[in-house]
Amino acid sequence: MAKYRGPVCKLCRREGEKLFLKGARCFSPKCAFERRAYAPGMHGKASQFRSKRESDYHRQLRAKQKARRVYGVLERQFHRYYEVSLRRRGMTGLMLLQILESRLDNVVYRLGYAESRAEARVLVTHGHFTVNGRRTDIPSMLVSVGDRIAVREGSRSRTYFKNLPDLAETRTLVNWLERDLKQLSGSVLRLPERSEIDANLAEQSIVEYYSR
Repeated sequence: MAKYRGPVCKLCRREGEKLFLKGARCFSPKCAFERRAYAPGMHGKASQFRSKRESDYHRQLRAKQKARRVYGVLERQFHRYYEVSLRRRGMTGLMLLQILESRLDNVVYRLGYAESRAEARVLVTHGHFTVNGRRTDIPSMLVSVGDRIAVREGSRSRTYFKNLPDLAETRTLVNWLERDLKQLSGSVLRLPERSEIDANLAEQSIVEYYSR
């Protein structure tokens, strides 16, 4: 399975804002973006003082790259999600974001069972979660309304999952999910509305990018 293996803090610096890709570390003084809030590379620091004017193409590209990096999706798969969203009834941009939110690794993260989407991806890949009672190790699996996601019975004796209820309780739960901390499970009540998805994502610019 292809994935980005480089330093994720560079991705935040390239986009010029925190994407919160490393969980709790992003809220600490150790966050690389706090120390170097400029683009990586030998000309990164100098780019702070250049003109902020940008072309439509640049704006669209950056919107697409930001969404890809937030959800940890590579280009080919991201483009495939866009093609699927085109075939659905409704606003293409919203359909795309709903598909990304429906990924199993994102749902595990939204339930509060992982500090970041990257950590959720690892936990799912190692087979620690079930969907409707069936063990799965596919982070990109798209869950549907009514699906039940739970920590696998054989994984609950691990230290991480023993401490998980206390950690998850500190995380705010989104309204489109239901969580049971005693059973370490959760359910999808409905698809998220636009107001319940990260506001800094410009889905219309993504649609414009692929519509060129």
